[in-house]
Amino acid sequence: MTALPARDVFLTCPLDCPDACRLKVTLTRGEDSQERMTKLTGDPAHPITRGFACAKTVHYPARANHPERPLYPLKRLNAKTEAPVWGRVSWDEALDDIAARLRQVLDTRGPQGLLRYNYAGTMGLMEGTHVHALFRALGAPELDETICATAGSEAWAMGYGTRYAVDPRDVAHARLIVLWGINSLSTNSHLTPHLTAARKAGARIIAVDPYRNRTAAFADEHLKLKPGTDAALALGVMHELFAHGWTDAAYIAEATVGIEDVQQAAAEWTPERTAEVTGLDAEVIRAFARAIGTTRPTYIRVGYGMTRHEHGGTNLRAVTLLPALTGDWRHRGGGCALSASGAFKLNRTRLGSAHLIRPDTPHVNMNEYARALRPEAGLGATVIYNCNPAVVAPDAGRVRVGLQRGDLLVVVLEQAMTETAQLADYVLPATTFAEHPDLYTSYGHHFLGYNHAELAAPGEARPNSWVMQQLARRLGVTEPSVYWTVDDLLAEVLNSGHPHLAGITPERLKTEGSVPLSLPDLFLPYAHGAETPSGKVQLSPAPQHREPQAALNAEYPVRLLTPPAHHFLNSTYGVLENLNRAEGSEPCVLVHPQDAQVYGLHDAGYARLESEIGAVRRRVKVTDAAQPGTAVVEGTWWGLSAPDGTSINELTAQTLTDLGGGSTFHNTRIRLMPVEG
Repeated sequence: MTALPARDVFLTCPLDCPDACRLKVTLTRGEDSQERMTKLTGDPAHPITRGFACAKTVHYPARANHPERPLYPLKRLNAKTEAPVWGRVSWDEALDDIAARLRQVLDTRGPQGLLRYNYAGTMGLMEGTHVHALFRALGAPELDETICATAGSEAWAMGYGTRYAVDPRDVAHARLIVLWGINSLSTNSHLTPHLTAARKAGARIIAVDPYRNRTAAFADEHLKLKPGTDAALALGVMHELFAHGWTDAAYIAEATVGIEDVQQAAAEWTPERTAEVTGLDAEVIRAFARAIGTTRPTYIRVGYGMTRHEHGGTNLRAVTLLPALTGDWRHRGGGCALSASGAFKLNRTRLGSAHLIRPDTPHVNMNEYARALRPEAGLGATVIYNCNPAVVAPDAGRVRVGLQRGDLLVVVLEQAMTETAQLADYVLPATTFAEHPDLYTSYGHHFLGYNHAELAAPGEARPNSWVMQQLARRLGVTEPSVYWTVDDLLAEVLNSGHPHLAGITPERLKTEGSVPLSLPDLFLPYAHGAETPSGKVQLSPAPQHREPQAALNAEYPVRLLTPPAHHFLNSTYGVLENLNRAEGSEPCVLVHPQDAQVYGLHDAGYARLESEIGAVRRRVKVTDAAQPGTAVVEGTWWGLSAPDGTSINELTAQTLTDLGGGSTFHNTRIRLMPVEG
């Protein structure tokens, strides 16, 4: 049999991950003459990706070619409270009807009657960011995209201003590595080779996390602290740094402001008090502080996990200030990393028509979507893209109820028939990252990526930007930026004049595909201060540990954590049965043996998890990976994969973090009880 023709192309992964991998994608032409993705791995020549893709994205071709992928516009023919019945319609029929109904909403309810809902299903600046332009041109409320990063971003900005990070290729120079609140082997897998190189050179790796995950098992030591007590542990470390003279006086004097405030706050956090709050042994805390205080360089990789609590912003801020006390910012491989996104000094003035946002534009926090969907809030239409809120949003049960309203127009742009798509009035088929051109930054490294449209879109799938521009024409929108092409976007955002973009032109990006920022070989962004109003790292106001208002009690005695699963990326891969099987075929709740005994639970049996918000049923896995008083459900599974058809976010509340209005998914308190399977 003659082999079918194939070719390899190189594309940047579009998904919400710091690695922003450069991928080698094999395209094969079938007997129907249509090219399809048939294999995917990492670009072996890329300095960050280094030839491998993660355990989930290697399966992207199966997602792109999934038999249930929507390829034509679909119109619901029955009520949203029933199992959907779809009718295929033409693009003109769908767009004409949607535009007419949007016009009716705008005329009767005003712009506040229309809300977009989106997040990071693609990180592309065209299909993920610029597509907001339509809604800004119409004067619709601004969606605050807070579900993931804003608590951490605001915390970082308070201390350091711009979000810079240690270059991952410098991590091998570190001699102590602290992975704090991040399961990096699952969520930042291309950091692992650099961790391994540092370990071979003599580095020690410590993981700080409330449960034993892959990264904790990989580390040399695991500090299993109580959830939400990260600020207390950081203050305990600071206490020891000051007590033993392990601070860098010269760096503090030159590059920081507010040291007295931090000294005063840390003074009361003795190892014994820290141990009482965090659940760690006092001697373990002393040893941890000694390691940070006496090892140069020390590299701390923080994750957003510690921000998913009421006081999550403060948790992260406390940890990130440690390198400012030890002076690690002056050493190659030393310092801290949350996000590298601040290094991409693009001109974002008109990206997504941001210049149209007025001071009086109303805002909706995306964590409060359930509240926004209540009839009394006044929405008449919602357009959802790059997101699956019926599964991922807090208070997901009420989100579903809101989307089922008969008087609410729900339009979903999608590549898969997600549970959100199943609740739509219209499903509009979207293209994948191989089927449209786009530009990508990264929050884990310093390479810009450009993708050509290498595949013809299957069926009648169209880019998000095409859909928005078609609707804009029908609605009479004249704002020029709404109609930008990718070339227009490239010319605009690269025209910032910043030295980090020196020599990077649209032509070069299109030719090379992945281009490093123009940074110095030794990139030490906070060696002499920070991009803050004072020009220095701002230590004041000093972080404080605070107990949550949602304290554990007799009625709800267990804290629920819902961290990422190894084979999932949010809900993107929920449609793939092989990845569901790799995670155990259904979502499980990890329960410590002590709690299993107290609540009458049995390994492989079922438990009912109840919060103030809702209830779900999950299979039990009894394991000391968890800790007493804490239950863990890994991964944002589609509810269809759960034994009771529910998302874990039926339990989570719309409570917001102390900084940035972020999500509090790890703040949920629950009770556990055995149930029949």
